[in-house]
Amino acid sequence: MALRVLSAASEAVPLIKTGGLADVAGALPAALAAHGIAMTTMLPGYPAVIAAIGKARCVHTWDALLGEPARLLAAQIGSNDVLVLDAPGYFGRAGTPYADASGKDWGDNWRRFAAFGRAAADIAGGAAKALSFDLLHAHDWQAAMAIAYLRFAPLRAGLRIPTVLTIHNLAFQGWFDPRIFASLELPGSAWSIDGVETYGGVGFLKSGLQLADMVTTVSPTYAREIVRPEFGMGLEGLIALRGDHVRGIVNGIDKAEWNPQTDPALAAGYGPRSLGKRKANKRALEQHFGLEQDDGPLFIMISRLTWQKGADLICEVLDHLVGNGGRLAILGSGDPDIVAGLQAGAARHPGKVGVHIGYDEALSHRMQGGGDAILVPSRFEPCGLTQLYALAYGCVPVVTRTGGLSDTVIDANPAALGAGVATGIQFDGAHYHGLASAITRTIALYRQPGQWRRTQGNGMAADFSWDRSGAEYAAIYQQLAGGTP
Repeated sequence: MALRVLSAASEAVPLIKTGGLADVAGALPAALAAHGIAMTTMLPGYPAVIAAIGKARCVHTWDALLGEPARLLAAQIGSNDVLVLDAPGYFGRAGTPYADASGKDWGDNWRRFAAFGRAAADIAGGAAKALSFDLLHAHDWQAAMAIAYLRFAPLRAGLRIPTVLTIHNLAFQGWFDPRIFASLELPGSAWSIDGVETYGGVGFLKSGLQLADMVTTVSPTYAREIVRPEFGMGLEGLIALRGDHVRGIVNGIDKAEWNPQTDPALAAGYGPRSLGKRKANKRALEQHFGLEQDDGPLFIMISRLTWQKGADLICEVLDHLVGNGGRLAILGSGDPDIVAGLQAGAARHPGKVGVHIGYDEALSHRMQGGGDAILVPSRFEPCGLTQLYALAYGCVPVVTRTGGLSDTVIDANPAALGAGVATGIQFDGAHYHGLASAITRTIALYRQPGQWRRTQGNGMAADFSWDRSGAEYAAIYQQLAGGTP
């Protein structure tokens, strides 16, 4: 009989997405099915999610879920089973899952996602007679309180459900004022350093990190980095104490969706043996961004335009990049000052730098298919997906040596080039000199066509499908549930 896992996440493709969490949560069910795992994904009932599932079966109701009526809807999206928490008082509002239309976080996010956690704990514990689960997998701070509710306020006394918490980005912790504790419907014993309390407040992510049977991060290097103060965001001591209960598993990508041979978004499909066809995509990209047609290196960046992602460094190196014969196309949104700096750079270098503020999924595919190299200068990066997409598309990644970027890109140093295994460019230190030097190295490699094509081919041959990562998650589930890994 398949092991039954409830995966609680605040977003998952194809229903709702703001970042990489959605890609992972959406891909896991199919990745795990081959390993004897039957995963059901539970999501909040945002308007877009409710609209997407259409007519759905109600499998449970709450008269007052932390004060609001709610019901649980069951649906199937493709081959995946989905549960949706329909609670209009919490989730039936315009804006993003976490903020209003102006970008300001909802003031009741603590109550919204505590309620989501309470509901996930109830369902994992058997509240809905038609549903039964062997394990709960919670993602990030928005679902982490489910683990606290299972530990301190289970549906029935003595209930013991194994739990896994995945940290997709430790920078987002869900810390709230201590006064909210009285409204969480947890016993007083939960207010302790061994429970939900952290730094004098209620820590949603900390609670899961403290109480989960197993904690995973989305790359092995990130799992090692977050025990250090510069990456641990104040939780490094607890992470170190959890020791072997913290493991890193690299994210995978959907090779059906991200396949340059069949991608309908591209002007021309291609494979490792037909890289020359990429030129049509490059020409289309130049036209879209108003760039001069040129056979020199075309860099791209697809990112949130924030300090974490090193987008401010792009403003600093624009003159260096253009001065050395490169051009740049940028897709993203974020910090207004960074956006203004990039737009000023585009105005300073017409025909050399193009900026598209916002997000466009199809355009991101076209950029991976037409760009020569992608810049990922993150100051920290738990895993990163954009460099994995780039590898699959023969767009050479230029990345900071940190987190999952370090785990997934092989630097084109002399030894790696000589051995024929390089897949991209790594650099130390997210600062001007590190990135500028990496750009110089990239342009030099681009001017060696044989080595460049070999580097592209190596990246396209790398296996970052979910097969191996799915097997690692399945082994953890089976171990915790008492099965044989």
